[in-house]
Amino acid sequence: MLNCCRLVAVQREQVLGWAGLSAVSNREVYSGVAEVSVYVANQAQGKGLGQALINALINESEKSGIWMLQASIFPENTSSIALHARNGFRQVGNREKLGKLNGVWRNVILMERRSAVVGL
Repeated sequence: MLNCCRLVAVQREQVLGWAGLSAVSNREVYSGVAEVSVYVANQAQGKGLGQALINALINESEKSGIWMLQASIFPENTSSIALHARNGFRQVGNREKLGKLNGVWRNVILMERRSAVVGL
C-alpha cells in the first residue's frame, strides 16, 4: 500500500478526474515500482486535465522515491495510450486475458516509464 500520490481534480464540488498509484508488490525489491491509474470524466476529456494529472502524478511519484511507473491499458483506449506515450511511457508488452470486465476477458497493453531522477 502506498501512502502517497493520490490526486483529485474538483470543479464546483464535482470530481472531474483523479490519478493515483498502487504498489505492484509488497516486496522491498519492488518498493519503487507503482501502477498508475488515471481517470477523467467524459465532460472533462479533451481539455488537458489528463495531462495535468499525469504530470502532477509523475512529479509526486519522484518526490516519493518511485523509480518505475507502469500502466495497464485496454488496447482500444488509444487516447490513454497516447497520453502515457507523450509523458515518457513506452509499450513493453501485450498481456492476453489479464482481467475480466463484465464477464469478458480483456487484453491490456503494458506501458512503463523509468524516472530520470530516481534510482539511477
